[in-house]
Formats: sequence, C-alpha cells, structure tokens
Amino acid sequence: MRFVRFELEGNEGLAVENNGSLRGLLVNDPEFPGTLDALVGADGSGLAAAGETLACGKTISREGIRYLPPFSRASKILCVGLNYHDHSAESGYAQPKYPTVFARFNSSLIGHGDDIIRPEVSDTLDFEGELVAVIGKGGFKISEQDALGHVIGYSIFNDGSIREYQHATPQWTIGKNFDSTGAFGPVFVTADELPAGCKGLFLETRLNGQVVQRANIDDMVFSVASLVSILSQTMTLEPGDVIVTGTPAGVGAGRKPPLWMKSGDVCEVEIDRIGLLVNSIRDEVAVGREAA
Repeated sequence: MRFVRFELEGNEGLAVENNGSLRGLLVNDPEFPGTLDALVGADGSGLAAAGETLACGKTISREGIRYLPPFSRASKILCVGLNYHDHSAESGYAQPKYPTVFARFNSSLIGHGDDIIRPEVSDTLDFEGELVAVIGKGGFKISEQDALGHVIGYSIFNDGSIREYQHATPQWTIGKNFDSTGAFGPVFVTADELPAGCKGLFLETRLNGQVVQRANIDDMVFSVASLVSILSQTMTLEPGDVIVTGTPAGVGAGRKPPLWMKSGDVCEVEIDRIGLLVNSIRDEVAVGREAA
C-alpha cells in the first residue's frame, strides 16, 4: 500500500494512493484509523486494515492539500553517511568499514512541496537524495538474515546539508539539523510493494531539471539489511524508527566549483516505484521579511 500524510484546511489526514488518486480521512472523521506514527508504532499490525478503511474514504484532491512528512514522531532518525563508494571518494574520505551514523531530529523535517530554507548564516546548502527505510518490528541484535522482516516500508529523503556547519566539528549533526532542511515523502510505501531491500531500484536527484545524482540502490556499501542488523547490535530498534540510508556521488560539495542550492532552485529526488519528492529552495531572509 501507498500512504500519504497531509493537511487539509488545518486538519491532518491520511490517505492511500491508488493509480495516482487519493482516498482518505481526516483526524476528525469518526472512521479515522490513526496516524502512520501510531499505526507503525503498534508493530504495524493495523496498517493493512487502516489502508482498507482509508480506501473507502473521501476522494482527496491534491490541489487543496499540504503534504506532511509521513512520520513526525520517530523516536530515532538514524542517518548514514558515506554509504556509496563514489560519494566517499568525492568527499575526500577513505571508505569506512563501519557505517557513519549521525542523527536527524523531527524539528528539521518538512514535506513534499514545502520550501527547503537556506539559512541566513551560510550559503553552503547542499542536496542529498536518499532512500528511507522504516522499522515496523522492533528488535535488538537482529541478524542480517532476518533484518528485512523488521522493515515495514520505504520512503524518500532529501538530506539538505549546511556543509559549512557540518564540517565545523568532527560530528556532523549540527550541519544536518537546521530547521526546514530535511525533506521527507511524499509517500510511505509498504515493503510488500517493492523488491526486498529495494534492490535494483534507481535513485535520481535533479536540480532545476538537470540530473546531479543517479545510482542503483545496489551500489550502497551497507545494504538496508546490513544497516538494520548493524544498528541493532548497539541499540534497540523500535517500530517507527527511520533509517536514512545515504546518498550517492554528485553532491554540490564534491563539484568544482561547488554547486550550492540557492533561492528559487527546485530540487527533485525520485526513486523507482516509490515516488517523486519535490521542494523549492527559499532564503531564510525572505521568510523573515514575509513574517514581518
């Protein structure tokens, strides 16, 4: 199933997508089955039933809705850096033998169609198209063989990075958590709709219509199954946890001269059989003026 979380006239809603059309319900509808955070947080046991209920709901017009990140209350958003050989090379790093893990926080997330905000303090805003895996069944010390059984579905992420701040300290977290830089969505696709571990699917990032990143998910150094297993060796993974699996080569920081995103740019991240995440870039200064 394909789920879309949205806002309509101030109310949150959830819909299922079928052949491009949306049917769903709002939180104030008596039949509303719950948010994705709640459904997946309950081991995903009610997800199929929720999908059937939503499919009998109202027709939702895309024109009137604001897309929301599929999940906004994950207990952990675990991001993986340097997970493609070519990206490690362009970034000047030797390929790590262990995943490079950093945290994202819910306060940085935005949905499809929202503006990625370039902060006033830096012009080094970079793009990173990535596959997202969502945990549906929790566990500790999960074997790689069993790991994909713990993944309930997938989505798309644009890990907007302020490179100046990312590299200001040995830890990357500060440059990865500016408000309104983590674009997430527009859909959450259950694992049964896709190849195991999204093997064979292609990821492509476009900036103003020009392809800047293109890679096969198979090119990841640490596969989805490997990441789930490795992460679970040190921490208990919980239903609803989000794993952002890394970006391939082509980022702006790896180019000569660097290619930073600027106000008015449009960045698209597309993954086969999952969907298309689109966001425009807007300066924080412009946002401030508008608020004033």
